[in-house]
Amino acid sequence: MYIIVVGAGGVGYGLAKALLRGDHEVFIIEGSQERCDVIREELGSLVIAGSGCDEAVLKEAGTSRAEVFIAVTGSDPDNLAACQMAKHRFNVARTISLVSNAGNEPLFRELGVDVCINSTDIILSRIEEELPRNPLVHMIGIKGSNREVVSIRIPPDAAVVGRSLGDITVPADSMISCIMKRDGTLLAPDTNAVLQSEDEVVVITTVEEEEALREVLTWVD
Repeated sequence: MYIIVVGAGGVGYGLAKALLRGDHEVFIIEGSQERCDVIREELGSLVIAGSGCDEAVLKEAGTSRAEVFIAVTGSDPDNLAACQMAKHRFNVARTISLVSNAGNEPLFRELGVDVCINSTDIILSRIEEELPRNPLVHMIGIKGSNREVVSIRIPPDAAVVGRSLGDITVPADSMISCIMKRDGTLLAPDTNAVLQSEDEVVVITTVEEEEALREVLTWVD
């Protein structure tokens, strides 16, 4: 999958590297030439210096063939404008934007940004992740439904450790999307996949089933 990331700060750069590890084709647009030089030294020539709102820059980055466009600069107006350009000038099917000011999120959604990631939610998720008694992290809500994407870390003493997915029954409206191993490897939700301590299980679920799902994956026998 060809994915364009606009903004190579801490969020964007980390995201780009994670996507590359997942064997995606990634291209980065970054406003700072100095930052671009640093990225080239580590990742090669998959970055261009310029604005994600500049049509010429987007064209040079090959935006017309991108399947996903992600804007994660520190500026909400720039992120919104970049996503608008990508969707309406280059027909990108899926746009994702970081929203620093939570009050701007309704406008982003109204103007057609497919996925909005609130920076406040990211911070809260990281705090939740560090709490030992709450292994469930809210990742993102799915627009137009009561569904959400959550991540659950498997505790060392959980009953599911060493069991395959085929032997585990999750709530009816929940679907395991992938398993992230401690080394960052992603596994497809195959019935033969075996859960291990500290695995992170990414699940599409509902608010109503969240607690039941947490109990299934973290219950201690």
